[in-house]
Amino acid sequence: MSGVRELALEARRASYELAKLQSAAKDRALIEVADAIWREKDRLLKAALTDVEAAQAEVKAGRLAKPVLERLKLDEVKLKAIVDMVRSVASLKDPVGKTLYAVELDDNFELYKVTCPLGVIGVVFEARPDVLPQISSLCLKSGNAVILKGGREAVNVNREFYTVIKEATEKAGIPKGWIQLLEAREEILELLKQDDLVDLIVPRGSNEFVRFVQENTRIPVLGHSAGVCHIYVDKAADIAKAVDVCFDAKVQYPAVCNAVECILVHKDAANTFLPRLAERFLKAGVEMRCCPRAKEVLSGFDVKDATEEDWGREYLDLKVALRVVDSLEEAVDYINRYGSKHTDSILTEDKAAALKFIDGVDSSTVIHNASTRFSDGYRFGLGAEVGISTSKIHARGPVGLEGLVTYKYILVGDGHVVSKYIGVNAKRFKHKRLDKEWRPES
Repeated sequence: MSGVRELALEARRASYELAKLQSAAKDRALIEVADAIWREKDRLLKAALTDVEAAQAEVKAGRLAKPVLERLKLDEVKLKAIVDMVRSVASLKDPVGKTLYAVELDDNFELYKVTCPLGVIGVVFEARPDVLPQISSLCLKSGNAVILKGGREAVNVNREFYTVIKEATEKAGIPKGWIQLLEAREEILELLKQDDLVDLIVPRGSNEFVRFVQENTRIPVLGHSAGVCHIYVDKAADIAKAVDVCFDAKVQYPAVCNAVECILVHKDAANTFLPRLAERFLKAGVEMRCCPRAKEVLSGFDVKDATEEDWGREYLDLKVALRVVDSLEEAVDYINRYGSKHTDSILTEDKAAALKFIDGVDSSTVIHNASTRFSDGYRFGLGAEVGISTSKIHARGPVGLEGLVTYKYILVGDGHVVSKYIGVNAKRFKHKRLDKEWRPES
């Protein structure tokens, strides 16, 4: 039996116990995790610095992309945000045991549809130090065991976060084995084979990696393969507002999936908007790749010609595509063709135009007059997120607690048999909706 198989079996056993825990027990454990992370901050920051220093050498040698280095950085401010995130998850309502549907089929015969954990979740994620505590907190709150495999570039900080969380939760009474950490790259394929033990795989990484996962497992996969986000600046946009929003969406943190990659501008706004945006972008070191019309407007600026490869491209860097369009309809058609169904935004003071854009764009998150960077589980009030899903099945958009539960039907009878409801003298079902919660008997 492989080591991965043994860990998955241990996680499966723990998941059965975890599913039965009351909300108070899970919340106490999460508060203990938050306290432990802050208590061990020096140890965690030191581990993160070790990873950053190793990554810097890799970047200099040309073996690692610069955006990966940016994601690895962890300081006390970011660590405090992680602690706040864990506490936020603890404060959320427990998604387990929620009655979604209740109906009286007949006298003393009631049916309930009740939320329950998925079971065991496998998460393979990129090199970011905040991902492991984020995902593990959500899994614990939703009653799921979790098997984690982080990027090799963050191996030290992932190991320390895992140890801190494991020790804190076991101390608080959470079943041993509920959280597991894989470190070797070859263990990913082994994890993907455990379709009888793992209920869901969440990959967070490059387009190629997500597709690799999807093609090499029979386990359901939740996630997105790319974050090609757009902003459309309408002819009725407030120009000053639009410049600020577009700048934030590209520059605030360019190496993440909800950063804007292409800005579409209505022809009537281009001459006013593009030069003002270009001034801000050039000062920040943003490389602009322009369609011919955008380049003509920016003739006095240092910009590059866009190629066909720039449309629908995820840069994850201080690079952006700029394109002038003739209408809102053209912008919508472009986004639906070249976008990745992640997050797209319209900037306009025309509410009718905004509604037309929102109804027309087929993305998991559509925004009016705000930065694409808001597309995030924590910012959406989900506590945190396990990832962004562009799927239309099960969960979509930032996936928080609600995306980590499924449901079961609970039917409570009193000797009822099907034969009584079949035939010439069959009894009729009441199918009367009940306004009541399922509560298992103690």
